[in-house]
Amino acid sequence: MASIKKCLFPAAGYGTRFLPATKAMPKEMLPILTKPLIQYGVEEAVEAGIDTMAIITGRGKRAIEDHFDISYELEHQIKGSSKEHLLDDIRNLIEQCTFTYTRQKEMKGLGDAILKGKVLIGNEPFAVILADDLCHNPKGTGVLSQMIKIYEKYRCSVVAVQEVDGEEISKYGVVSGRNIDDTLIMVDDMVEKPAYEEAPSNLAIIGRYILTPDIFQKIEETEEGKGGEIQITDALRSQAKDGMVIAYKFEGKRFDCGNVDGFVEATNYFYQKRKEEDLLED
Repeated sequence: MASIKKCLFPAAGYGTRFLPATKAMPKEMLPILTKPLIQYGVEEAVEAGIDTMAIITGRGKRAIEDHFDISYELEHQIKGSSKEHLLDDIRNLIEQCTFTYTRQKEMKGLGDAILKGKVLIGNEPFAVILADDLCHNPKGTGVLSQMIKIYEKYRCSVVAVQEVDGEEISKYGVVSGRNIDDTLIMVDDMVEKPAYEEAPSNLAIIGRYILTPDIFQKIEETEEGKGGEIQITDALRSQAKDGMVIAYKFEGKRFDCGNVDGFVEATNYFYQKRKEEDLLED
C-alpha cells in the first residue's frame, strides 16, 4: 500500500502562452504526440502507487473531465476496428483510478489552487503534479516514485529541484540549505522568482511536490503577494522554518511544456523515443 494515496493536479490556469490554441482548450489537454499532458502526469502518479487523482479545474476545463470518462459513442464507433487498441491506456487509467474535481474560481496563485484541494485531500500527505512540467526518467523509476521513497524515510514535505543556469533562475522558486547527500538538501530558505543577483542558489523548484497536510494551514496563514497571488513557496518556507522540508535533485529529464520551446522539445524527444521503440519491436 502506497504511503501517498492521492495526487493533486492544479489545472485551472488559462495557458495564455499558448493562445489562441488554449482559448477553448485547456493547456493540460495539449498533446505530446497522441496523449495530453495531464495523462502523462496521471500515469506518473499511477506508477508511484497512487489511485486517487484530485483535479483543480476552472471555467472552460470540461474537456479534462470528459477525457477521464468513458465515451460510449466513440467506443461503439471503433469497437472491433484496428483503432480500438488506441484507447487501451486511457481505459486502464479510468478503471484503476478515482477522479475527483473542484474549482478554483479566481486565479490567485498555486498556493490558493492547492488550498482549494483541501476538500478533496483531507488530513493526509499527498502529491502534487503540475501537468505542464513533463518528466521522464529513461533509466526507469519516475520522479514521483523517487520522491515518495524520500518521504517514507523522512516523513516531511519534499520538493523536486533542478539546477538552472543564469537569468533563467528568476522564473522559479529557489531553495537554499545544507546538503544531506549528493541529491538531498535540508531546506532553510526559499525565495519566489528572485533576481539573478539575489538568488540564494541555482536550485529551482519544478512541478513535483510531496506535501504534509499541515501545508493547508500554512497556506491559509500566507499573505497575498504580487498580483494578489498566494505562493506555495511562501507556505513551504514557513514549513521549513517550523519543521523540515527536503529538496531533491531528481533523476530524469524535465520539459517545461508551459512554453512553446519546452513543448516542442518534449514532442521531439517522445517522437524519437517512439521511433526507437518501434525499431526494437521490428
